[in-house]
Amino acid sequence: MDLERNIPFDVQAYQARVKSSPCFICAIVAGDPAYTEEQIVYEDARHLAFLSRYPTMPGYLLVSPKQHIEHVVRDLDEDAYLDLMRVVRKVALAVESVVPSERTYLLSLGSQQGNSHLHWHVAPLPPGTPYEKQQYHALMSENGLIHWTRAQAEDLAARVRQALA
Repeated sequence: MDLERNIPFDVQAYQARVKSSPCFICAIVAGDPAYTEEQIVYEDARHLAFLSRYPTMPGYLLVSPKQHIEHVVRDLDEDAYLDLMRVVRKVALAVESVVPSERTYLLSLGSQQGNSHLHWHVAPLPPGTPYEKQQYHALMSENGLIHWTRAQAEDLAARVRQALA
């Protein structure tokens, strides 16, 4: 697998799309056929985890509540927050079991202006990544995406689902 981030990412087009389109996580939950690139690796009654459509690292995925919740601390009571974090941890451990990583980044991103549905990023940093290409650099799509085919995504999703089983 080629880990070089040589696939350009059109940030302006992405920003325009997320600011003007309905919630992509709600669309995935609803089974919208426009969102079949996001391979679902975990689902229960209240949560969903799926591979990122725009990976900057192999195994990059998102974990979210199914319900449209926007604020990571204000919109969840303590039990719901801890339940979500258990799913984040469970999925991250499964990813680490099938994707080599020297560290796994966990963070919640989004904005009221776009991607407002609460979600956690689970991003395994490949071993040997030079320090200057770690942390925020590794997460930012502006620095390019990895070459990632649908077949690779389907294979990885199957391996993560198996690790979760």
